[in-house]
Amino acid sequence: MYRFLMSRQWVILTLIALLLIPTMIRLGIWQMHRYEERTARNQLVTDALAAKPVPVEKLTAPGHTVTSAERYRTVTATGRFDTEDEVVVRRRTNSDDEVGYHVLTPFVLDDGKVLLVNRGWIPSDGPSQTTFPKVPAPPSGEVTVQGRLMPSETTAASGIKDLKGLPDRQIMLINSEQEARRLDARVLGGYIAQTAPEPKGDIPELLGNPGKEDAALNYAYAIQWWLFAAAVPVGWVVLARREARDRAQAATKEQDASEAEPATV
Repeated sequence: MYRFLMSRQWVILTLIALLLIPTMIRLGIWQMHRYEERTARNQLVTDALAAKPVPVEKLTAPGHTVTSAERYRTVTATGRFDTEDEVVVRRRTNSDDEVGYHVLTPFVLDDGKVLLVNRGWIPSDGPSQTTFPKVPAPPSGEVTVQGRLMPSETTAASGIKDLKGLPDRQIMLINSEQEARRLDARVLGGYIAQTAPEPKGDIPELLGNPGKEDAALNYAYAIQWWLFAAAVPVGWVVLARREARDRAQAATKEQDASEAEPATV
């Protein structure tokens, strides 16, 4: 009744099914690992944003690499803005996906070290990006700033190419090591995205809170792959039984037809 399973067509179909099952199981496991990784990163962001502000030099120092546990921690610093060495970061977007610049201003601490402060987003002056845009001035004199600590940007982590030959006072990446060489100063590792004090006008537009990754989607994909893996043998059995039933019905019809034929004299 099931001799057809040894046919070339069914052998190939069975081999494909046997390959699909472990492949789908492994894809489900990979999606579950992605879910766990994203959940862990989301928890780090939640914990960092909920932590109490601390002086910036408790978390970073010249040459320090900001860790994932330190990222987004709220820090404070007291000093003065150095607008003479201020630069803008090209090709940055705001919440409405408008292309402009981020304003990066060195902030000189009382002990002489420099903290890089991303004061927020400003729009482009026009189609030309060769001239330094108009940047609203920060508060003058000694001031206390607050912001979220961020690691230095690299091409590998951000995907942004560090282009050379840019117009004066324009950069592509916020990198504390590069800025330390440019400023010839002791620059704290990483930078901060300023959250206070808020600008007097709407510009610079402060950067919003970091978004969280959609970990639930990876969880759903994992379940989906495992359901697919379970459906393969079920589908194989259904197809085999249907094939056997169709063949049995065809054989019965042939037998009935032969028995109905009149005998030859």
